[in-house]
Amino acid sequence: MNPLPLASNSLPSYHPLPFYLMQVTAGFPSPALDYKEKSLDLNEHLIPNPISTFFMHATNDALKESGILASDLLIVDRSLKPQSGCIVIAVIAGELCIRRFEKIGKKIILRADENYNEPFFLTADDDIQIWGVVTAAIHSL
Repeated sequence: MNPLPLASNSLPSYHPLPFYLMQVTAGFPSPALDYKEKSLDLNEHLIPNPISTFFMHATNDALKESGILASDLLIVDRSLKPQSGCIVIAVIAGELCIRRFEKIGKKIILRADENYNEPFFLTADDDIQIWGVVTAAIHSL
């Protein structure tokens, strides 16, 4: 059960957006600030491997304490090898889930945040697939 590959001709064209170099403060702005502008392409910052990257939405709050909320847009990179502490998209018993990947010696644990679900300790008999590493989560305010 692998995600559908992205065809190279299906990638949308990208339009860099304006990026103001000034920082935003909560106080009064200084009229002396230089309002320089350059363009910013979020793909350069969020998607280093476009061919191996896909998007999906989180459907629950399993990692709410880690800052990932239900309905957040997740950016997932299939080319990255999971490291301990990474957040991954995994298929466990045919079900897609988002979990924190932990490796302690040869033991692998897929863990939700503290108050959500019990950790899933992987054994050699488990049918688990790691679809990719979550590199960013985008949520609306």
